[in-house]
Amino acid sequence: MTSNAEKFGQDNPGFQIENGENGRATKDSETKIKVDGIETERAQWGNGLEFLMSCIAMSVGLGNIWRFPFTAYENGGGAFLIPYIVVLIVIGRPLYYLEMALGQFTSRGNVQSFSSLSPAIKGIGYGQLLGSTCIATYYCSLMALTLFYLVSSFTSDLPWSHCKVEWETENSQRNVTCVSSKDTESVTGRNKISSSELWFTKEVLKEKEQINDGVGPPEWRLTLCLLVAWFLTFAVSVKGVKSSGKVSYFLALFPYVVMGALLIRAVTLEGSTEGMLYFVTPQWSKLARAEVWYAAVTQCFFSLNVGLGSIIMYSSYNSFDHNINRDALVVTTLDTFTSLLAGTTIFGILGNLAHELNVPVEDVVKSGGTGLAFISYPDAIAKFQSVPWLFAILFFIMLFVLGIGSLVALHGCANTMIMDNFPTIKPWKVSAATALFGFLVGLVYITPGGQFILTVVDFFGGNMVIFVFAIIEIVTLMWCYGSENFCNDLEFMTKQKVGIYWRITWTIITPLFLIIVFIYSLATLTRLDYGSYEISDLALGLGWAIVCVSVMIFASFFGVSFYKNRKFGFPAMIWETFNTTNWGPENHSVRLAWKEEKLRKSAEVASSGKIWITRKLNFLIGR
Repeated sequence: MTSNAEKFGQDNPGFQIENGENGRATKDSETKIKVDGIETERAQWGNGLEFLMSCIAMSVGLGNIWRFPFTAYENGGGAFLIPYIVVLIVIGRPLYYLEMALGQFTSRGNVQSFSSLSPAIKGIGYGQLLGSTCIATYYCSLMALTLFYLVSSFTSDLPWSHCKVEWETENSQRNVTCVSSKDTESVTGRNKISSSELWFTKEVLKEKEQINDGVGPPEWRLTLCLLVAWFLTFAVSVKGVKSSGKVSYFLALFPYVVMGALLIRAVTLEGSTEGMLYFVTPQWSKLARAEVWYAAVTQCFFSLNVGLGSIIMYSSYNSFDHNINRDALVVTTLDTFTSLLAGTTIFGILGNLAHELNVPVEDVVKSGGTGLAFISYPDAIAKFQSVPWLFAILFFIMLFVLGIGSLVALHGCANTMIMDNFPTIKPWKVSAATALFGFLVGLVYITPGGQFILTVVDFFGGNMVIFVFAIIEIVTLMWCYGSENFCNDLEFMTKQKVGIYWRITWTIITPLFLIIVFIYSLATLTRLDYGSYEISDLALGLGWAIVCVSVMIFASFFGVSFYKNRKFGFPAMIWETFNTTNWGPENHSVRLAWKEEKLRKSAEVASSGKIWITRKLNFLIGR
């Protein structure tokens, strides 16, 4: 056990920092890192703007375009902005800043950051890595679909705009009628289905109605698109942040050019005003429902990328004194603005579609997610009177660029974890290996039953796992390591006092809010389905297996650490398990300065404590 002088005044005696340089990784200069006796270089962003643009490209993605508008519509319309902004203030922004601070302070990826705090909680990083891997593999399959639609858009006669003869036999058996997307006819009712929907399910996905007999083989055209998507992701990530930082300007800014063009076109369409008003019209009665607040939390997680490890990974390549407070404010604000911009644009176009069909806006609103991107929006584009192919090309280029920006960040999490542990491996080899792995796993999502698997993996791996480890992350940092210790570290790094807003949200509001919402989500959990089809027990078993594996990984590191320290006896084994020998800045000179600051504050606390005790004793004895 360490002496009192070596504890550096930590609030929690379970976390100790030793005077000696026992850490495994130290920096001899700003870029030189010594790991297991091997000196190597850790890359850094070319400048602060590259980091900011990369964060924008990461956070502003598909979730803003196809998830937020319909999530808002289904949960109160304009009134949904109230819970969403509240969640952004008490959960989204605090978690975003927390993860930025963690990565920049340690100069390590998420796995090594938690490992340096304590080997017992290393499983947090691996749990987040499992969740981000789940998302990355199916995310790229959506990009493959986007690329397929993009290639198919280079024709004046959009292929989803008319019904095909080969569909007629199956349609007659199902007692449904195909309605061409070109027709100015309302596609509503149980016996009507649009050519856009049939083209997506029958021609693109070749979708099955159930997967009890297997998911089927990958569709060869989508396989090629998936390969191209992963190759482009590899090309951007081939040199780590040295290459992705240069591309980030295009990935962050180009989508806004397209969104601006689409918005201008949307507001000039007849009937667009009705659609936009429909999007923002508040339904106040829904605010009292707990599921609306749960939807706001999940949308915030999905949109900002918090809890995935990608924010920690990106900020770990910053210089130690970078102004992350400003960047966190810019990114979280811009993300919300983009969601509103996308919702206004999309519902403006759907409002024009409702006007042409002479039906209410709600009759052309099919669904969110995949249904919006590959059914509702293509259906609306097909009805444009002039150059529909141009708007289709612009829309799918925008989606693809947004997807690349987010996927590069998810891909970088795995790359950084490997390079932090094996720094001598060339970055391009790591990037190629992880891209190949992602491609092979992603093949399951482009099979005829792939959308069933995607639904399961998204719910359990992309939502539940991330939610669980976001709770563990903030509870560990704030309630175990100690909020005061973390704030002191942050003050040393930024040279600014940590405000009361961050202290209250990190310590009380954010963890309690997350715990309450998570318990509610479990209490109201219903059987998962995909459209009108029930997910099979086997597929649900796969989903729960993902959750169990992630929790077991975390528990195993906990158990191993306790077992190794059993010789100290109880309760000393607990304090020894949670010691922070390796915690601190990775740069050698900065680390020494940080330790000196910790000692100075420890002395101040000890001195003030003695003065208070002396005064109290004097008062009691009447002096």
